[in-house]
Order: sequence, then structure tokens, then C-alpha cells
Amino acid sequence: MIAIIDYDAGNLKSVEKALQHLGEACKITRDAKEILEADKVILPGVGAFGDAMEKLEYFGLVEVIHQVVGKKTPFLGICLGLQLMFESSDEAPGVKGLGILPGKIIAFPKNADFKIPHMGWNSLQIRGGAKLFQGIPQHSYVYFVHSYYLEAVQISDVAATTEYITHVHASVERENVFACQFHPEKSGEVGLQILQNFCAV
Repeated sequence: MIAIIDYDAGNLKSVEKALQHLGEACKITRDAKEILEADKVILPGVGAFGDAMEKLEYFGLVEVIHQVVGKKTPFLGICLGLQLMFESSDEAPGVKGLGILPGKIIAFPKNADFKIPHMGWNSLQIRGGAKLFQGIPQHSYVYFVHSYYLEAVQISDVAATTEYITHVHASVERENVFACQFHPEKSGEVGLQILQNFCAV
């Protein structure tokens, strides 16, 4: 069973629907026991970094997430879920992220030629051997909606990048930890394959 963490941050149903389409048993939950007993765990989310960390704390989920990661359960962050996995964000100065991986979330630089938020389809430069992207052709397009982007400390954690105003770390993976800034559940067949690859880890 795949646990989809519910912390009132939206975008849960579309992830659930995509997993069900793939024939995967899944459950939207904030119950610590269910999350800790799950075969895999997904942290989706849309919204603001500071509010989301406050909700994770309120529901007692910060420690639960660290336990999930610590016991090597495959864990996937999506969109805001990716951002929360890092140490800090320009969106909420002084608010600590989960700190699962080293890095920070940075506001896109202002550029008159580009709209912020970055909203729409962009192609990926995929690192060879990345588990999430097995069978995915180089330069495949996926769907993004974000105003802040990841700058990971360890380049070895970066599984895919894209270009929008600047160089964006679009996906990461390290051992049992995976994350996508884009929305695989809204990225058509490519996105479904990425979710299928996570389910197969």
C-alpha cells in the first residue's frame, strides 16, 4: 500500500487517481501508523512553504516523515513536497524545512521575458541511470507550476534538470528518497511512467 500524506496542502486526489489508474493500492492519510506501515510514501502538495511546514508540525508528521526515510521506505516528494524536503526556502525566511537532503529553495530571478510562476510544459535533461526515469526518453516534457526552484548542494542527488530563467534542479534521488518539482500526475504518459517507476523501486 502507498500512503499519500494528507496535511491539508491540496493536490492529493490527482495523485491518488493516477496511482489507481496504474492499479496501485493507495490511501490518503495522516495516521502515523498507516504511514509507517506503508510500502511506499508520497508527500504531494501545492501552496506555501511556511504554511505547509506549520501544518506538518501541527499534525505531528515531521517526525513520522523522518522515521519513514530513516527506515529506508521509498519516499517521493512532489512539487511543494520536493521543496519541503530541503533545508530552507526564500518563500519563508527563518522557517526550517524537513532537511532530508541538503539544499535550498530559491525565488526565480525577475525576468521580463518570462512569467512567474513557471507554469506549463518543459523538457527534462535526465541523468543516466536515474531510477525514476527508466524508460523515459531524454528531453521528455513534464508539467510544472512553481515560483521557487531547488538548488541542491549535492549535484549527485540531481536526477533531472530543466531550464527556465535559470538552471533548475527538477528532480532528485538518493537511496530511498525521490522528488519531482514537476507534477508527474499531470504529465500524461511520461508522468505515469515516472510514478510506475517509483512504485517499482
